[in-house]
Amino acid sequence: MNVADIFDEMVRLFPAEKATGLRARFLFRLGGEQGGDWTITIADQTCSVTPGLTEKPDVTISMDITDFLKMVRGELPPVVAFMQGKLKLQGDMDKAMKLQELFASIGTER
Repeated sequence: MNVADIFDEMVRLFPAEKATGLRARFLFRLGGEQGGDWTITIADQTCSVTPGLTEKPDVTISMDITDFLKMVRGELPPVVAFMQGKLKLQGDMDKAMKLQELFASIGTER
């Protein structure tokens, strides 16, 4: 599973009913050879993903692509990644926590 597949899966598995009232832009800055910048926009119970940067994201999530893939596969819990400095967050922490709730099953469902 590559990064584009992961973000496609996030859109496919998006639980719209859990996102009532949420409007947010999340910028993923993934370092490393296969990394890149990805923006997730959630609004009106919809989710879209676009490659690239966005202006004024609500939350910026920065990490190495290797750690991101481990996190998605369930090999690296997000809290552990954060505590070890492998996951860096900037912005609205409440929205960051909501993102984790919405996409906890990514990588585990097929």
